[in-house]
Amino acid sequence: MSEFRGVEQTWFEMAGVRRRRLSDAVWVPLRSAEWIGETGCSGYEGYRVEFFGLGSIAVPLGKRADAERLGWSEIGIGRSHGVYASKKLYIPAEVYQYDEGDDLGIELVLEQSFGHAELPIWHFNQDVVMALELLREGDEWVRPSEDYCVVARLRRDSDGRPIACEIKNEFLRDYLAARGMALRLTFYRKREVIAEDAGQITWPNGRLEEGDEKHRFEAGVFPILEGGHPIDGGYAVFHISRTDVDPEEDVPRPGPETDANTASESWQGKRKGKLLVRVMGELWRSEWIEPGPYSTRVRGDKIPTGIHYVVDASGERLPSESLKDDDDPRWLLFHPQVILSLTRRGGCELSWYTQETGGVSCSSDYRVHFGVNDAGLITAYAEDIAKLPVWQQRIWAGFNTAPEGGVSKELLSAQMAARPAETVAPEAVLRDVLQLLDKTFIRRIGVPLFRTHPAREQLIAAAHRFRAVETGGFLALAKDLVRVTADRIDATAIQRVVRPPANETWRSLKSLEKYLGTVLPESEARKIVAPLFAAYDLRVGDAHLPSSDLHEAYRRVGVDPSSPGVRQGFQLLAAVVSSLIRIEKIFRLDARTDGGGDP
Repeated sequence: MSEFRGVEQTWFEMAGVRRRRLSDAVWVPLRSAEWIGETGCSGYEGYRVEFFGLGSIAVPLGKRADAERLGWSEIGIGRSHGVYASKKLYIPAEVYQYDEGDDLGIELVLEQSFGHAELPIWHFNQDVVMALELLREGDEWVRPSEDYCVVARLRRDSDGRPIACEIKNEFLRDYLAARGMALRLTFYRKREVIAEDAGQITWPNGRLEEGDEKHRFEAGVFPILEGGHPIDGGYAVFHISRTDVDPEEDVPRPGPETDANTASESWQGKRKGKLLVRVMGELWRSEWIEPGPYSTRVRGDKIPTGIHYVVDASGERLPSESLKDDDDPRWLLFHPQVILSLTRRGGCELSWYTQETGGVSCSSDYRVHFGVNDAGLITAYAEDIAKLPVWQQRIWAGFNTAPEGGVSKELLSAQMAARPAETVAPEAVLRDVLQLLDKTFIRRIGVPLFRTHPAREQLIAAAHRFRAVETGGFLALAKDLVRVTADRIDATAIQRVVRPPANETWRSLKSLEKYLGTVLPESEARKIVAPLFAAYDLRVGDAHLPSSDLHEAYRRVGVDPSSPGVRQGFQLLAAVVSSLIRIEKIFRLDARTDGGGDP
């Protein structure tokens, strides 16, 4: 159909659209007014457009029968939003009334208009925002307590005008269940093409009409004149003017209008132009989105999670609900990748209590106290896991494994004997020792040891042993440690105190070693700084070092490459942090200062 530029008759008939139900969609539109794929100029050959408009209201279940009569004309996008106020009555903007005085439902999206000067604003009902605990980020509403997943979104056209506000089906149903409501929505979809003729359209008499009580579909071929005018259309003009206004007067005052000072004329005619056809399919439909069977988020309904965990060496699995018993304490074991997976989610925090225990939290209300056992596995109290939100439990369950290596001794000591271990994780002190080194060097040479780095905090937060559990992660951890230590050392400042010979070039670590050698014997200084040099070698190990040199770098930093990845990460961090602590302590306790500041 060359006149339609490849548009087939089936496109107008919308068979696929008419089969689909919005109640089955992942994203449910609450309001929409979108011109889709508009090309050409309206009224002229080659014009093609699709339009989709939708309106909705949430209706109490007890008033569902009353809302059945509402269609596109009543709750579509033609309805304006705003408050109604009189001396006797006030109707809030969100309240929908069809009959005066009868609150039939509420609007979940409200449009606020400001005339032609400003684009309209679409407001997402704040009760939905508060009930689902949503946070707006740009044109998206996320749920921080659920991995910052996107729950609702606002879409705009290229001019910034809002065209659709949508919410995920499961969250909408959760809200509706909590409020005892169902969502009544109605939409209109149009597909239109203007062409020279419609010879390939096979609808009887150029018309097609189908429908039932829930939807109505119409399609047709309509002759028009170019510009979009009906072929039998005419026009009439009636012109009236004043005859007593003198344009030469500075302040004309023509007075009241009378027959004597007015003139009129009129004319009419028939429109002419090129004969075209408008081919159009239109669909009107109303649907209900039912409330969900539960409201776990808003109302806090308790339902079986369907999640099971391995609880002993035999491989026995128990459901999550069976693990919430303090009278039957159990511990679960997980592959250490679970911590890495959790920390990569927005809002997750990792903290350390002792050398082998810490806490991980993906929401403010839930923190899991975990330990690392001798086999490099994560151990956690079963009840702590079973009380987590379902989405978090699914992550933990994906890394659950049969017991091996026992429960972390430090975790068991803290939870059962109430005696936390008196050990410290290197991750917990890295930030502090870097700050202490800066203070010590300001006292000694007048400037901090480390230059500022825009990603300093992110690098420190990412410097944890679990980075080493994935392929390439150990070397990536070494690289980040170097970025936050060796790469930031102010070698120029150090070399103002201890100058390199003319024939030598010292980089940052060599400068630090030579300066440390002014306080200690050079051999001892070299030994203390050695882990930092080894970490630097590991930084480029995957790309540049032969395997023999890479093995040697492991040895110099005190890492056993045959140990579990999480243990390797700990050994690397411990070596680097211990080196930094010793360096800081030596300079701090040394009585001499080399310039700038008080001793």
